Amino acid sequence: MIPSGIDPSKVTRILFQDFSPWMLAIFYVYAIGCMAAFAWGVYAQVHKYRAGRRGARLAWGDIGRRLLDTAKTIASHRTLRRRDTTAGRLHAFIFYGFTLLFIGTATITLQEDILGPLIGLEFWHGHFYLLFKLTMTLAGTGFICGLLYMMWRRGWLKPPKLDYARPDRTPQDADFSRERYRIEDWAFLWTLLLIGITGFLLSGARMVWLQNDPAVWDTRWWAPVGASIAAGLKAVGFTSAGAGALRMGLWWLHGVLALTFIALIPYTKAKHIFTAAASWLLRNPDAIRHLPLGDLDADRIGYRELGDVASRYLVQADACTKCGRCHEACPARAAGYPLSPRDVVLTLREQANTHLGEVLPKPRAAGCATPLIGLATGEYRPETLWSCRQCGACTEICPVGVEHVPLINMLRRTLVDEGEMDPALQRTLGAVNKTGNCFNESRRKRPNWTKDLPFKIKDARKEPVDVLWFVGDYASFDPRNQKVSRAFARILHSAGIDFGILYEGETTAGNDVRRVGEEGLFQQLAEGNISTLGDCSFNRIVTTDPHSFNTLKNEYPDLGGTYDVSHASAFLKELMADGRITPARKLDFTVTYHDPCHLGRLNKGYDAPRELLAATGVKLVEMGKSRDNSFCCGGGGGRVWVPDPPGTTKVGEIRAREAAEIHGLDALVVNCPKCMTMLEDAVKTTGNERNFRVLELTELLAEALEPEEPAVLPAHAEVG
Repeated sequence: MIPSGIDPSKVTRILFQDFSPWMLAIFYVYAIGCMAAFAWGVYAQVHKYRAGRRGARLAWGDIGRRLLDTAKTIASHRTLRRRDTTAGRLHAFIFYGFTLLFIGTATITLQEDILGPLIGLEFWHGHFYLLFKLTMTLAGTGFICGLLYMMWRRGWLKPPKLDYARPDRTPQDADFSRERYRIEDWAFLWTLLLIGITGFLLSGARMVWLQNDPAVWDTRWWAPVGASIAAGLKAVGFTSAGAGALRMGLWWLHGVLALTFIALIPYTKAKHIFTAAASWLLRNPDAIRHLPLGDLDADRIGYRELGDVASRYLVQADACTKCGRCHEACPARAAGYPLSPRDVVLTLREQANTHLGEVLPKPRAAGCATPLIGLATGEYRPETLWSCRQCGACTEICPVGVEHVPLINMLRRTLVDEGEMDPALQRTLGAVNKTGNCFNESRRKRPNWTKDLPFKIKDARKEPVDVLWFVGDYASFDPRNQKVSRAFARILHSAGIDFGILYEGETTAGNDVRRVGEEGLFQQLAEGNISTLGDCSFNRIVTTDPHSFNTLKNEYPDLGGTYDVSHASAFLKELMADGRITPARKLDFTVTYHDPCHLGRLNKGYDAPRELLAATGVKLVEMGKSRDNSFCCGGGGGRVWVPDPPGTTKVGEIRAREAAEIHGLDALVVNCPKCMTMLEDAVKTTGNERNFRVLELTELLAEALEPEEPAVLPAHAEVG
């Protein structure tokens, strides 16, 4: 490995070769100053984060699990590779290249400034040094390749998600332009690229400068990039003296760039090196399915002022890299609403930096009182917050664990508290408070859909049952969904399931009420249902409504209601696996399936519905956006109760058009009462040029189980 005749101890690189004492003094003064600037910046950021509201302390056992999960996520880059594989892989080149180069620099510092002066230990020579050179070359090459790709992507590919245009502002607004972020992005890339390039140039210049030293020249190909540059420099006429002068200039340029970059990390986009890991460490893994429980006795239960915001959201705001994945995934933004989840996060970042201090920490008392919602510069517009469907697409795809959904919900709670909402929404919440349902119907009418059944459903309030079916509002009152409820009841009855319902004792579970931001009404509804359920005898709860399923399963435990809860599709899959229901025939038509947000993205209920579809014999063709990337129907977050404003497209219409692109489609299959309502209307609105229907999964299964019944959809039918 080392040519014969060369002393291995000479195979090394003298760090400050030919440096005068005053040069060393300047370097160390500048280095210490940069490290001090870095330390001050860290202090300023921590001061800012501490101004937020404290959350519950993490248990020591939980910290270990979180650290391991964070390490795995960072090391694998799994969140960065999702839906943008190339960018994720090239970011890994940058990350691992930077990490190895940093470790290499730390290794040099360890010998030169610590172990060498203190105990005389020197290890940076011989075979270790050659392997070190090769490793650094590979790391630097990957680092530069990753940076060049990101520059090409940002400068020439220009994916729409990297366009920082704000849908919640107009050019006349003072905070419309986000050009400074674009400048920061390019400055970040160019700085890193120059650090990498000057490092390689420095290596090549040093080789030519010391070409007469066999320990340097004869081992040069252990740094192949530097050796190639050295060959180029010699080819254009560089002498040892000329290369020595070039080496000195490059040394200072490279060193100053690297140290300046370190100093600026806490104040620039580079801080995501640390805040992204912190965000993932602190994140709530149940953020989109389990909203924070509000203290109804507190002065306020939402976010009105900057000081109300939880500290971890301030960390997450700094962790955001503006990658645009949430922006791209948001159905409201796609439909023309004034909402981009990225802008929600950046607005919080700007508020915190302005009023709590990013470089010079400001007094918390003044900054924390900054209002968050309003029409002033830098504040959240109410229409922006009301545009959210609470579907979780943004939070689910964020590679650094930002929790957009609960943040928006906490801001909405303030709007509800102040009565600033659409009149239609206000009327619906009033109806729910009065009647226990969003249709403003008498409680006595809730079980009316059961009258057309040829059998009596048990009243779970009066006799014990094995399965308590929590029906939900739309499945009880909406005529189209009542057909589905009857189909589900017939399947349970034919399977011999001992089941019952709460009849007029049931009220809405409150999922959408809570996601609107009406925390007080939600807790009132939940406590009422928990009280009713507490007087019943049952083993498990089943519901056909994903919204009710999510809240009963994930949010009622906060209020003392812990149950074994299953969605209908998972329960039907169990019955089929046990042989209690068996398809009698195969259905011969083509369908696509819409994943409901609350069943799929929030609760990972992807497989059971598809297995049921497979059992019916239909041909399933997936839409481009399915499973965790499914597009919202548009009805979540209470938007099912609010009319769409002029100038926007119905979110459901975008979904209907996506389904219409499937050749030979007979039916769009849904698995949620609200999705049924929103998508059936959307299909009618879009004209349904492809002639397909919207059907509920249970209807299809009932058709396959009961062939003597009239077909819900004749094979390859021409239906409107």
